[in-house]
Amino acid sequence: MAGKHEITRADIIPMADYVRERKELRRALVEAKKNRRLEVGPVCSFYFENYQTMWNQIHEMLFIEKGGEAQIADELSAYNPLIPKGRELVATVMFEIDDPVRRGALLAKLGGVEQTAFIRIGGETASESVWGVPEEDVDRTSAAGKASSVQFIHFPFTDEQVAAFRAAGTEIVVGFSHPEYAHMAVLPGPVRQALAGDFD
Repeated sequence: MAGKHEITRADIIPMADYVRERKELRRALVEAKKNRRLEVGPVCSFYFENYQTMWNQIHEMLFIEKGGEAQIADELSAYNPLIPKGRELVATVMFEIDDPVRRGALLAKLGGVEQTAFIRIGGETASESVWGVPEEDVDRTSAAGKASSVQFIHFPFTDEQVAAFRAAGTEIVVGFSHPEYAHMAVLPGPVRQALAGDFD
């Protein structure tokens, strides 16, 4: 849904309508998300957000918490920043480890990991890569140096990088340069095509 960068109050449908359509909406979202997810390393996934994913998230929060009209403004404020604004990709980055002890041990070593995320396009050098910019809502690394298991990261692109990203056959690599999690993954073609639609 390129071109739609913000969810407004007018975009929020009555909860009775959402409940009636929820099953089909969630099925469509699952299908769309198949090409918006990338595993990077053994325990991390990038979930690339857009208008559709955030629209569904807001309605799910209203459905679950049942806060009605009073809740809507807070949800819009929370999720609108995660919609790409035309020259960026935005990812919810999750370190997914079921075992709490193992999860805590890894996150304790990953302080600042949100500052090391990158997207490399074609043959770019590290200095030319698209470096992630963490969402500024809260500090995602604690004072003790422990990373949050959930990060929200923006990747701002130049016009030239957008053109290269869109070009068929361009190799796109997503990864981290953190010394404790220096993993990378190549973006599959269908995922690249889906994410290319996030740019104006």
